[in-house]
Amino acid sequence: MLINDAFAQAAASTQADADWLSLLPMFGILVLFYFLLIRPQAKRAKEQKQMVEGLQRGDEVITNGGILGQVLNVSEAYVIIEIAPAIEVTALKSSVQTLLPKGTLKSIEPKGKTQKSKTTKTTTASENSAAETTESHATDAANVEKK
Repeated sequence: MLINDAFAQAAASTQADADWLSLLPMFGILVLFYFLLIRPQAKRAKEQKQMVEGLQRGDEVITNGGILGQVLNVSEAYVIIEIAPAIEVTALKSSVQTLLPKGTLKSIEPKGKTQKSKTTKTTTASENSAAETTESHATDAANVEKK
């Protein structure tokens, strides 16, 4: 009985050393994740926050929704962006994704085209059905009068 206890004690000490060595790859993976994922993401978030805080009148920006425009007014939480002449949009400051270099919007606009707005009538399905119903009633009334 004494011999078995001695073997058990000797095995326990070597197993404790093996536990520390088995944790080494886990620590390595954590360090790798930190340098490849966590640190760059935190750096990008810090740069985005500084960019949003530094917005000022006249900056050209792109929002998260893909809207390009020029900043007209900056408040504590909102930004008023001019997306076309006399068309303004109010957006959250946090929705500003990218700050464009000055003059980018002018280079994007089509050259040689005049900015005449074409008005096109768009109708909804309910308007179409109402128009068809009115036309059919007029046609029925005309057919009755002919008889």
